[in-house]
Formats: sequence, C-alpha cells, structure tokens
Amino acid sequence: MNKEEYDFKNAEQGPVIKSLPGKTRITIRIDTDILNWFRKQVHEKGGGNYQTLINEALHEYIDNLDGRIEKTVRKVIREELKGIKLMS
Repeated sequence: MNKEEYDFKNAEQGPVIKSLPGKTRITIRIDTDILNWFRKQVHEKGGGNYQTLINEALHEYIDNLDGRIEKTVRKVIREELKGIKLMS
C-alpha cells in the first residue's frame, strides 16, 4: 500500500487514549530537579506514577492555602478536648 491509497477522510483528530473525566492534558515546564525528586519518590515506593504524586502535592498545597487542614485540625482538637473534659 502506498501513500496515495491511504484514506483519512473519516479519521478523528486527537489523542489515541482519551483523558479520564476531570483530567486535562497540558504541556508544562517543571524544573528538572523537581521532576527528578518526584520520580525518585515513586521509584523508592516501588512504582506508581510521578504525575499522580505531583497532582497530590498540588492538591495538598491548595488545601493548606484554603485553610481546610487547619480548620479540620482545630475541629478534631476541640472534639478531643470535649471528650477529655467529659471523662474527668
């Protein structure tokens, strides 16, 4: 088969494997030392996906900015203190 015989009239453009819902494919430049650190973490854990690890780190960072973790910790401490007061 030569090139003149190829028929791409009905072909679809785009990635072969579609992104999962809630995921967006992008191109981003990350410092090499940062990327290597995440890859090393995955390697030391015996496998996984460095991109998932980066995503989790970004979520954690955002949660800290929003104060969600602080609010949760404060709530847990208050509940624990109530429990201690009730026991004494």
